[in-house]
Amino acid sequence: MATFREALRAKNHLVKRWKRMPGVMGIGVGYVNGKNSKKGACVVLYTLDASAAVKKGCPSCVAVKRKKGGKSPRITSHVAVPVRTVTSGRCTSHQKLRSTANYRRRIRPVIAGASVGYPGASGTAGLIVTGEIRRAQRFLLSNNHVLNRNNSGGYSETIQPGGADGGRSGRDRIGQLYRFVRLRKNAVNEMDAALSIPTSNDLLAPRYAKIGTVPGYVHSYAIGSRLKKVGRSTGFVSGIVESTHTDINVDYGDYGGLGTIRFRNQTVIRSAAPISLPGDSGSVWLTANNYAAAVNFAGSADGRLSITFPIHRAMRAFGVRVAQPTTAPSRKRGKRRRRRNVRK
Repeated sequence: MATFREALRAKNHLVKRWKRMPGVMGIGVGYVNGKNSKKGACVVLYTLDASAAVKKGCPSCVAVKRKKGGKSPRITSHVAVPVRTVTSGRCTSHQKLRSTANYRRRIRPVIAGASVGYPGASGTAGLIVTGEIRRAQRFLLSNNHVLNRNNSGGYSETIQPGGADGGRSGRDRIGQLYRFVRLRKNAVNEMDAALSIPTSNDLLAPRYAKIGTVPGYVHSYAIGSRLKKVGRSTGFVSGIVESTHTDINVDYGDYGGLGTIRFRNQTVIRSAAPISLPGDSGSVWLTANNYAAAVNFAGSADGRLSITFPIHRAMRAFGVRVAQPTTAPSRKRGKRRRRRNVRK
């Protein structure tokens, strides 16, 4: 069986050969059986379709060097890392769809999971955050393409509900674009993220729809983990982490003149039902105990694959943390043990 590290080396090897594999949309690391580690790790190839031409260019395994452990590791043999092929179709950023979900209505104060955007487009309010230093100031975290009308530093009004849900400039204004990570056409991207600053802190409530308080965020999660989220279009859904460290092409259409651009080291989450439809962009995946884990920004054509980035990247880039209620219930004093991969 191949280890995770061996599968990661095999994945990096295939990334260098990407141009020789027509029809391959993404390359990541997962499990051979797709659910757990019993049969070892593998490379996961996401393909445009299941045609013979595409299959012909996809290897069944990749040979990598296996190292012997110890203080001075040395190469003793080679291991064949299996390759699992998944037909995903094109993955696209998601916005501008009309929806019948409850989360597209006007909500005050705004909470995570509600429709948000700019005039003409709707996405999802991902999370309410505060500055690491200026903790009194609240911000709304979502995707760049949800809060920024054209991937530039110009003025973008934030309205709730978003423009595709009846939101109007001025009347439904809650704030404006504050910071964003620019999406790059001819380079590798790591996240689609932005912050909006409200016209008043009272317009944002540190709550997550159907969940309540989000205590913090995690720095890592395992393949096979079950996560949950609320999105403006799909509502409350759950999915399984299918692959991590996934390099993937995402089609942005005419947004910002980007077309199809590449992302590095993303997470792909799968479900049997749609979990990422147009309008779900910006929604935040949570762990079983309600810690923020990843941010959805794209999906497969059928909506069953959610393309996400680890949320800690945005938290670090913007210098923010998860916002907490101003008043909390009293707690008994005692020793407090803090999990290493968790941040508030």
